[in-house]
Amino acid sequence: MQRLFVGIALPNLITQHLSMLTGGVPGARWQRPDQIHLTLRFIGDVDGAAAEDARAVLSKTKTAQFDLQLEGVGYFGEGRRVRALWFAVTQNAALVVLKGKVERALVEAGFAPDSRKFKPHVTVARMGHANHERVAKFLASHALFRSDVWRVDAFHLYSSQLSPKGSLYKIEDSYDLSL
Repeated sequence: MQRLFVGIALPNLITQHLSMLTGGVPGARWQRPDQIHLTLRFIGDVDGAAAEDARAVLSKTKTAQFDLQLEGVGYFGEGRRVRALWFAVTQNAALVVLKGKVERALVEAGFAPDSRKFKPHVTVARMGHANHERVAKFLASHALFRSDVWRVDAFHLYSSQLSPKGSLYKIEDSYDLSL
């Protein structure tokens, strides 16, 4: 069994910049630069045949290259329970098109539809018990954050393995954008 997801890699300069902005929130488990990515679609645990089905349909997913940028910061959670801190992706119609094509391809291959609304973001921390004042300070101090613009010329099928030091992500396949 493999745990798979579809995502977009960020340029090294941007992941390094994000890594320099992390810290100051007790209870946060900060993502390492090699863990930072933009998830398009979580697939989950699949066997070898299902992984091959995913590879096959994703290889047929075509769309044009586009530019992306991160702007602002936010969190997932309810009430005082913060689960994750993230940087937002600037609204981008081409990204939504790619997400839709990936979703349709995977559903046509027999994967269950994704029931979550797509909120493009890059997670930088997972939270246990967070100090809410420190979370609020982190959010306020990075509210005006804006990354450089980068060109998205591919998306990837990643595998994820849980380890004591956090998830280990590996690009299993890459798919060029070239319409």
